[in-house]
Amino acid sequence: MAGGSATPTTDVLEDLVRKALTQVMDPEIRRPVTELGMVRSVDVTLGSSAADGSAGAEGATGTEGARVVVGIDLTVAGCPMKSTLVKDVTAAARTVPGVGEVSVDLGVMSAEQRTELRTMLRGGVGEPEIPFAKPDSLTKVYAIASGKGGVGKSSVTANLAVALAADGLSVGVVDADIYGFSIPRMLGVDRQPTRVDNMLLPPVAHGVKVVSIGMFVPQGQPVIWRGPMLHRALQQFLADVYWGDLDVLLLDLPPGTGDIAISVAQLLPTSEILVVTTPQVAAAEVAERAGSIATQTQQGVVGVVENMSWLEQPDGSRLELFGAGGGARVAENLTAATGGPVELLGQVPLDVSLREAGDAGTPVTLSDPDSPAALALRDVARRLATRSRGLAGRRLGLSPV
Repeated sequence: MAGGSATPTTDVLEDLVRKALTQVMDPEIRRPVTELGMVRSVDVTLGSSAADGSAGAEGATGTEGARVVVGIDLTVAGCPMKSTLVKDVTAAARTVPGVGEVSVDLGVMSAEQRTELRTMLRGGVGEPEIPFAKPDSLTKVYAIASGKGGVGKSSVTANLAVALAADGLSVGVVDADIYGFSIPRMLGVDRQPTRVDNMLLPPVAHGVKVVSIGMFVPQGQPVIWRGPMLHRALQQFLADVYWGDLDVLLLDLPPGTGDIAISVAQLLPTSEILVVTTPQVAAAEVAERAGSIATQTQQGVVGVVENMSWLEQPDGSRLELFGAGGGARVAENLTAATGGPVELLGQVPLDVSLREAGDAGTPVTLSDPDSPAALALRDVARRLATRSRGLAGRRLGLSPV
């Protein structure tokens, strides 16, 4: 290939194509297809390629070149992202000089391949375990709680998640509000996780990995479960789902201090509580109870978000529909109850675009990032992102003298 005049051999082109494929990420697992064992084969045939529109894709050097067939083994036969994989594999192969026509031959992993994949993804451990419960986990886990329903807890969760992801963090969301799930709607997720035997690959929306019982329940059907089933469902969401290396995991809890709140404390002992309230006295009083559970579960309270703080008027004044000061009172009282500093992290004004964006499946921090609600929520997200994790539950590397 000196001087650009020599014709590359099939072996050279195969190596170059395989190298190019290392840049192709599986859309669900978010790791290179080459690392996951999905590239079954790369077959190169020298000669002229079909001089059609496809040969003129980005990276192609002309209408002549080698024909390349890339064999890709999908994790499951019904992989919902196979069209994305075909597009990305084709585009990557075409970036190699000397390659003309590219096609993808799809297959399916064998049971043995899937077993190897699951073991590899779990770090060599064959059985499911909760990675965030390990003492050396660096993932920040925030349980978004409220004393009562209707204060906008799920809206806050969805917007914080996409704002954190937009700032470059790896983020996951567990919709732990089993009875009143709404996260799939707010993040625009309309499909189930992909099942690889007993491992689930969560859908990704706006850069956020998400799982919810709402992905498994028919439209309009209620979930009628008691405590043990709720605990088991949460445990499966944490252990059976492949989350990868997350910077932040958010859990949207049901209102109050029931079974799920207790299960979160048991399964994720280093998680911290983020309390959402409105300024109203009645809402603030019950919000304190949701945060005070930390005194019994040994969790930390990361802070308070006051939602629906005011409605801005055309003249610039603020109409405080639900009163004022509730968030600050909750933060002050939780500071006294827990013995540690609990901050009021932000006040989110009433904003029609916040509701409209949630209904449309694209949170307002993405759809209208300069709106008053989006600015407040993005500020809270940045404050959470820059926090350092505490030492609770972590190995200190010390030994007794």
